[in-house]
Amino acid sequence: MQPGNCLRQVRERLGLTYRDVEQSSFELASKHGRSEFVIRISRLADIENGGVTPTLHKLYTLCALYQLDVFEVCQWYQIPLDEHLRDGFAWGAKKTHMGRAPYRLHLPLKFDPAFDPRRTSSLTRMVESWRSFEGALMDGAKYRYGFIGTEDTWMDPLVRPGSLVLVDPSQRTIEAGPFRNEFERPIYFVDLRSGYQCSWCTKEQDRVVLHPYGLSARAPQFYRWPDEIEIVGRVAGVAMRLPERR
Repeated sequence: MQPGNCLRQVRERLGLTYRDVEQSSFELASKHGRSEFVIRISRLADIENGGVTPTLHKLYTLCALYQLDVFEVCQWYQIPLDEHLRDGFAWGAKKTHMGRAPYRLHLPLKFDPAFDPRRTSSLTRMVESWRSFEGALMDGAKYRYGFIGTEDTWMDPLVRPGSLVLVDPSQRTIEAGPFRNEFERPIYFVDLRSGYQCSWCTKEQDRVVLHPYGLSARAPQFYRWPDEIEIVGRVAGVAMRLPERR
């Protein structure tokens, strides 16, 4: 079924006329101060019957008035919003940068009775039910996300280029150690004014030293504190692909 037909069926099921949608869209546009939210009767007819794809603002209006899930409606138009984060990994940026939290995630809600969290398992086999959740992993209000540039080898191979990191902005104090091993040593996501870096850090009076991973063949870098560097937060998690054998 064409997306326009789906929208028409929803409108009719709600008992809304073309005039109702147009009038409500004017009120929505007035609320947000943008005339682009307005959907005139002729445009609505084109969307429903003429195969016209609505603009972003008009798509928002329709979803709001019809109480529809934006993600679902975009699927009608073959726009896979659920895949935007995965597609972003496939064509990652060269430079390390901050990212927005995913709008929705597929999380396991029901496990097989034989699932034992103490043992390594295949979730594909052990999860009985998956559901879409609005929001970000763990806590969208607490955590931020960073993307390690595809040409950023600073912490490679501990944190490989193209990795997604979970950043806790509440932990911005550089710990002095000692640390028992490299995995216990905190990794920080830092703002260098001209870009971002994911790194081990030490603080020496009025400067911060960024330490690369030993196998990366890079030299430490020194920045004046706080003029040239800001600690965005401590890396709390990493999602990355392992290298493929060539």
